[in-house]
Amino acid sequence: MRQFFLFSCLLISSAKAQQLAPLTVEKIMRDQKWIGVSPSGYRWAADSKTVYFDWNQEGKEKSELYGLDVYSGKLKKEDRKLADKAVGLAYRYNADRTLGVAEKEGDLYFYDVKSKKNIRLTNTSDYESNPYFLRNGCVVFQRGENVFELDFKTSELKQLTNFIRGVKPASDKDLSDPQGAWLKKQQTELFDIIRGQKKEQDLLKLKEGKRDSTQIAKEIFIGDKELGDVVVSPDGGYISYKLSTGAEIKKNTIVPNYVTASGYTKNLATRTKVGSSFAISENHVYDVRKDTVYVVRIDGIPGVKDLPDYVKDYPAELDLRKQKNADRGIDLAGPYWNEKGTAAVMIALAQDNKDLWLLKLDAATGKMVCIDRQRDEAWIGGPGVGELGWLDADRVYYRSEASGYAHIYSVNVSTGEKKQLTSGNWEVQELQLSKDKKWFYFKANKVHPGVTHFYKLGVNGGGLEQLTTMKGGNDVLLSPDEKWLALNYSYMNKPWELYLQANKPGAKALKITSSTSKEFNSYPWREPDMVVFKNRYGDDVYARVYPASTPHPNRPAVVFVHGAGYLQNVHYWWSQYSREYMFNNLLADNGYTVIDIDYTASSGYGRNHRTGIYRHMGGKDLTDQVDGVKMLVDKYGVNPKYVGLYGGSYGGFITLMALFKEGDVFKSGAALRSVTDWAHYNQGYTSNILNEPFNDEKAYKQSSPIYFAEGFKGSLLMCHGMVDVNVHFQDVVRLSQRLIELGKDNWELAVYPVEDHGFIVPSSWTDEYKRVYKLFEETLKNP
Repeated sequence: MRQFFLFSCLLISSAKAQQLAPLTVEKIMRDQKWIGVSPSGYRWAADSKTVYFDWNQEGKEKSELYGLDVYSGKLKKEDRKLADKAVGLAYRYNADRTLGVAEKEGDLYFYDVKSKKNIRLTNTSDYESNPYFLRNGCVVFQRGENVFELDFKTSELKQLTNFIRGVKPASDKDLSDPQGAWLKKQQTELFDIIRGQKKEQDLLKLKEGKRDSTQIAKEIFIGDKELGDVVVSPDGGYISYKLSTGAEIKKNTIVPNYVTASGYTKNLATRTKVGSSFAISENHVYDVRKDTVYVVRIDGIPGVKDLPDYVKDYPAELDLRKQKNADRGIDLAGPYWNEKGTAAVMIALAQDNKDLWLLKLDAATGKMVCIDRQRDEAWIGGPGVGELGWLDADRVYYRSEASGYAHIYSVNVSTGEKKQLTSGNWEVQELQLSKDKKWFYFKANKVHPGVTHFYKLGVNGGGLEQLTTMKGGNDVLLSPDEKWLALNYSYMNKPWELYLQANKPGAKALKITSSTSKEFNSYPWREPDMVVFKNRYGDDVYARVYPASTPHPNRPAVVFVHGAGYLQNVHYWWSQYSREYMFNNLLADNGYTVIDIDYTASSGYGRNHRTGIYRHMGGKDLTDQVDGVKMLVDKYGVNPKYVGLYGGSYGGFITLMALFKEGDVFKSGAALRSVTDWAHYNQGYTSNILNEPFNDEKAYKQSSPIYFAEGFKGSLLMCHGMVDVNVHFQDVVRLSQRLIELGKDNWELAVYPVEDHGFIVPSSWTDEYKRVYKLFEETLKNP
């Protein structure tokens, strides 16, 4: 009896240990392994019989490798070396797909398809890379900075390029340095030893002259420029390359690291600030047959001199730029050749990111013809921008937001005939071409902005086939033989799991993994209400709402603002903000109604939504939060006197703008790792949206919280990692000084000495969110 009693106690104790409720910050912010570790790192065996993935089913320190036999359904742990061998290398094949070649760890490997033999071609201290077949069956590859050709039949290795650092030495008759030439001539006349050296050099040149000149790669002097994008045409007739010179002014910022093993502060050199100068590049083509080198010319590109509309706000600058009539800075990528080597296309992107061109290259002359121009007065962007591939010898495919949403297009490079292959108010988010080049496979949010499915479409257009059926997020890895889909699937309250499905419409997806812990499963995680409301501009805005379980008497509300700006969080799959998702559940359990809004500039909603903050961050993206609160008041009975908000990174920026500009709407806010002044953020992200501070000061002044600090009302918590190399700690320090000088009260700053932008240490997460929760408890429930 006593033994039974003890056994019963153990069962009860174990059951209690697995119960998560009630939620607390400490429980949520633990090492996230407590949730369970979802499978990741999917890869298929080359024979398509096994899908491998990393998984930590047993809560160990590290994940282990598992393999699923797709025909037997057996799942087992695998040896990584054997799995790597089964997966094989990413081979590039010859024209009849009988031979493959690949690079691994700086050496080349050859694959015979018929015998299935894999042979190592090189084993050198040099780094060989980027191997591929020419039409003649030879393989070209890069070793160091030069390109070589290997003939499998004769085993002959030929150097195709001879790029040389420095400048070409001056000749004895160099007219650019007459004094140097005269001194050299004098030395030869006066000294026997110099005459002897010259005789030996002349004899050596005579011997070298007897060599077959066709085997000597042309010397191309590249100075101290950076060499890149070396491409050999499929027929071996042209070798293209890019030479780049670094930015003239490039000042990296410094982030001090105070907690080090040595006890001394260490300065981390990080990124530049927005407005840093661009690198200058020039593309060249070496015509092997003519033994000549020339520069690829962009002078015929339509619109290369066009100015962006925002310059009209600065009349003096507009007049000056009109007078100069200069070409805008252009970066070229490619060329991308068709398989036959009869046509090549290059991509040109304006450095101000207002234009992207697809250009047909005449490799014999360096001239280019425009086959497509994408112009956006905000900035070029959207899923798949700048990607292209060949459908056949004449047509390329690409994605464009020309219709307002990212869709698939094809264009004939000879005739210029263009065709839009998909259409509608939805996005093609990921795209691949079938091996036989008859089908497109792609992921899209066609049925709902927050639901993704996998589709199949003929390369000439026609009817779409939807291959997946489960509502939520469907990320697909297609098997090499294109018969199976390895599905990474999740729902809004269920983390990612592996499913297997045949590549057929209507086929059933079989669940393979179950990763979540019993403790995680013991709590009834919410499926938030998926709502749509009209903002003040008449646009649809999507949001998740977590209604309070039992509203507090004050009927308070909290707005969560997702980060990154261009990111989607209102969807039917598991959020990348998993901690915040769980924190929102905690808030709803404790009497708060929570809303999470895909505000203007969030991804997944097309071009107009994406660019709606151009030149004014903290404009529509902020008023969407205000309009969302109004919807909560009208439809969920929230008390407008007790509303707070929180968010990190871009969400922290919006939180600051909300308290500085909309203090009558928001009583309190927690701004985490926030941008406080966009002039101190990076080039790539910021210049797209706000141009550059010295060119568009107006955009920066109306978009940066530090300029609106005088309007601060309510209560503010700021939290920031001190070794944040993305949004620097300097940002929050500068704003703190501004608040001090303005004599503002009711704000505090919590610093995290060892944290970068994305916190890692569980104790930091716990401390941060305990402060956030305390802020809302004190200001929204007990003001």
